[in-house]
Amino acid sequence: MFKHKLVKIILYTFVVLLLIGKLLVSPDKTLEELAPKYAAAPSQFMEINGMKVHYRDEGEGTPIVLIHGTGASLHTWNDWTIDLVKNYRVIRLDLPAYGLTGQDPQKRYSSKDYVDLLDAFLEELKVGKFHLGGNSLGGLISWLYASYHPEKVEQLVLLDPSGFPFKNTPMVIKMAKTPIINNFIRYITPRSFIEKNIKEVYFDETLIKTSTIDRYHDLTQFEGNRQAFIDRAYVEIEDYTERLGLIKAPTLILWGENDAWIPVSDAPRFKEAIKNAQMVIMPKTGHVPMEERPGESLAIVLEFLMP
Repeated sequence: MFKHKLVKIILYTFVVLLLIGKLLVSPDKTLEELAPKYAAAPSQFMEINGMKVHYRDEGEGTPIVLIHGTGASLHTWNDWTIDLVKNYRVIRLDLPAYGLTGQDPQKRYSSKDYVDLLDAFLEELKVGKFHLGGNSLGGLISWLYASYHPEKVEQLVLLDPSGFPFKNTPMVIKMAKTPIINNFIRYITPRSFIEKNIKEVYFDETLIKTSTIDRYHDLTQFEGNRQAFIDRAYVEIEDYTERLGLIKAPTLILWGENDAWIPVSDAPRFKEAIKNAQMVIMPKTGHVPMEERPGESLAIVLEFLMP
């Protein structure tokens, strides 16, 4: 009798958990669902290495290529682009594992993989020389690219770039590397979770727009992106900082003083390692200056880029 009741309790518990799970699960979103909002003109797609890379190519003049960071997309540069297209040709793309480019079936997510993809992308666009800028992971890709292709990069802009080893890994990346827990990340992505992560990279939370949270939430759920985020977390991190001395382009190192993801103490390390570099620290600013304080950060960059 007791065993019969125990089996019933287990079955009922299982059914309840299954129902709760179905309510919490965030299904993947398709390109057809997301494209009207995030891939309208001037968005385009380019076939590279078996992937359809989402990108935007706008304006005329000297090309400036902008690379987003972990968890972001080309839309992180929206505010900058509005002004930059007045005088520059602005090129930005969604890196594999992010935005509407999505996962790479071959899981090519190392820093050097991204550098090679960026070079193939620019070759296809027939872009020879250009300014290059990147934030966080995009900053790492940018300076690493400049070290491998110094003849192509005219001026380099690094916003809170990664590269130097540091101990404090963001919680979301720790979760992605933790078995069982990462299954929750793969299937359950509440909007509140995305909002919490965005608050970590802003200093002033009042500057976070509802549309920004919506965008990050939507694109995180693009089919394959959550699994790709987990796959990227397991990629072995290599220290390429010895290559910083190979960079020839004049470089601006722009850092949010209150960056909670990558310490501002790394800024002078980059300045010392890059031969022709200047450094600006923005007060009351977090990890994403181009989103949190687009006007102020772009003004600094434009002054740097002026001939």
